[in-house]
Amino acid sequence: MNISKKFFISMILIALLIGAVATGLTMQAMDTTANDPTTEKETDGKEETDSKNDQEEESESKETKTPDEFQSLDRAIDLIQANFVNEVERQELINGAIEGMVSELDDPYSEYLNAEMTKQFNQSLESSFEGIGAEVTKRDEHITIIAPLKGSPAEEAGIRPNDRVIEVDGESVEDYTVYEATSLIRGEKGTDVVLTIDRPGVEEPIEITITRDTIPLTTVYSDVMEQDGKKVGVLEIRSFGEGTAKEFNDQLLKLEDEENIEGLVIDVRGNPGGLFDSVESILANFLGPDDPFVMTERRGEKGEAYYTNGQGRKDYPIAVLVNEGSASASEILAAAFKEVVESEIIGETTFGKGTVQQAMELGDGMLKVTVMNWLSPHGNQINEVGVEPTIEVKQPDYFYTTLIQTDEPLKYNMNGAEVEKAQIMLKGLGYEMNRTDGYFDKQTTKAVEGFQKEHDLNVTGEINEKTEEKLETLILEAVENPENDRQLKRAVEEITGS
Repeated sequence: MNISKKFFISMILIALLIGAVATGLTMQAMDTTANDPTTEKETDGKEETDSKNDQEEESESKETKTPDEFQSLDRAIDLIQANFVNEVERQELINGAIEGMVSELDDPYSEYLNAEMTKQFNQSLESSFEGIGAEVTKRDEHITIIAPLKGSPAEEAGIRPNDRVIEVDGESVEDYTVYEATSLIRGEKGTDVVLTIDRPGVEEPIEITITRDTIPLTTVYSDVMEQDGKKVGVLEIRSFGEGTAKEFNDQLLKLEDEENIEGLVIDVRGNPGGLFDSVESILANFLGPDDPFVMTERRGEKGEAYYTNGQGRKDYPIAVLVNEGSASASEILAAAFKEVVESEIIGETTFGKGTVQQAMELGDGMLKVTVMNWLSPHGNQINEVGVEPTIEVKQPDYFYTTLIQTDEPLKYNMNGAEVEKAQIMLKGLGYEMNRTDGYFDKQTTKAVEGFQKEHDLNVTGEINEKTEEKLETLILEAVENPENDRQLKRAVEEITGS
């Protein structure tokens, strides 16, 4: 089956509805290769053939169907309209029937969007640039965070990959579709939304307040690190949008020509994915024309492999950074470097999102159905498995903690998740801690007093609002400091051989 522009390659779902729309992060049916005459020439005939075959199959299918197949459905609609205690619109019943068919698929990514949801979807693609900046999907019947975008309000508030959203502003999202849940999360810049989160490993739900903001359009950031006299380029890809490949290629050329790098680190940590064409174009810088970068699978049968019009291998070493927030397009990239280029993949196992959805118009609505899985170049399953690093490196504990959220000061003899967060932060900043289990003991009091004294705060031994703010500010600075990034440091060491 040909992967055309009409497919949602479901690298990340629904970013557009909660922020980061402008980057085109939904693997949506966007004509991203319309300006590539070579691509059009290669695929147009194939797409036409596929379309013709589909029409023939549809025609044959219609010929074999009889009106009896639909009589029960029509009869049910008529009976309900005639006898139900309240008036009900026929279209509502038809929508419900379609939703019932989709629910029978037991697939979190197949979905029916009615006219209103389709309109909302299209409007958000065109003009929405505001939100919290997190990618969500539905996993195990729960609205689940794939990853917050780096630098987004969601990340700054402490949202983490695999967080399950239980409530939005106090309203339960149990049994909600992704679109229904994200319509509650969306909102104007400067407004707040409170998410109640069920986090793996945390006993009690936590509430996180996020202030919506504009999501930046820039998706690639570059830097140069030097170790043992060798320059190593670092390219961080935050998502795979329409302009990402050009940004990446421009930055790579600058690193090679102006900085004369001797190695490269590609960072897709926290990158929830994006456009298939984008990652394909980026991989063309590093793969030859005979190197597959992804395979497909449909109904248990492995499909064709896909290739780039690649330029061939680079003459310098490359490492790729991944974590649990690296999904879909990020996983395609990581798997290609792991299996084809044989680069070191450093960090933690990725999210595991590898399905393809096709979006089809259905009246005023839209039907989105999973049509295939994508596999690694060697045919390994990625969906619900992820890409394992060749070198596993975990970050310091404070990298994974969230902001403290409490209405009262934390003090001696208190016990709970907020105390645990504070203990982890204090330990990360170098204060002596004999425990980080959430019990506020005398050693914690002593550490808080030392922190307050060092930063000219009122010394009380209690974590009040000002102490909390200072603590969180310093932790965020520590997280952003490359010197504390164990994964990045290990990648540079691998490349330079130091």
